[in-house]
Amino acid sequence: MRNMIFILFVVLFCNLPVQIAHANPNALQDLPQALKNSKLVGQGLFSFMFWDLYTAKLYAPDGVLDKNKPFVLQLEYLRDLSGRRIADKSIEEIRGQGFSDEIRLADWHNQIQAIFPDVRNGETITGVAVPDVETIFYHGTTEIGRVKDGAFTKHFFDIWLSEQTSAPELRMSLLGAL
Repeated sequence: MRNMIFILFVVLFCNLPVQIAHANPNALQDLPQALKNSKLVGQGLFSFMFWDLYTAKLYAPDGVLDKNKPFVLQLEYLRDLSGRRIADKSIEEIRGQGFSDEIRLADWHNQIQAIFPDVRNGETITGVAVPDVETIFYHGTTEIGRVKDGAFTKHFFDIWLSEQTSAPELRMSLLGAL
């Protein structure tokens, strides 16, 4: 199964040009007031083969992640990607971690496919985790949608934060361990 995902991923991204992104240091300034005291926990680069796809930054209150409290994960894309590809890959990653309720996966896929826009080099999608409640998504500083399902919130952020992540080095960087 992982080999099929790998091949699909290669096919989807093999024709994309390499581009460089510029970080926005004030990216959290327009998020909800409750998260304004959030500080960077860690950051890292996600690459696939020789393509840099995005930089990820994890923010939490006072720079300390507690998965039982709200936190923020921001992805700044380093190349143009379709929202559909982002949604597809997100669900593949959740499934790859062992979540097998296909009805819920299909529902979550429909919801995030409707939320995620196509992104261009340098644009951000930010997810705000409100544990056991919902995930709030932003494109840049504009709220673009919510998934009101605490299970989705857990499994979605586990793409990056779980020990079963497909990107363990990125996880360690996000957690400030590298």
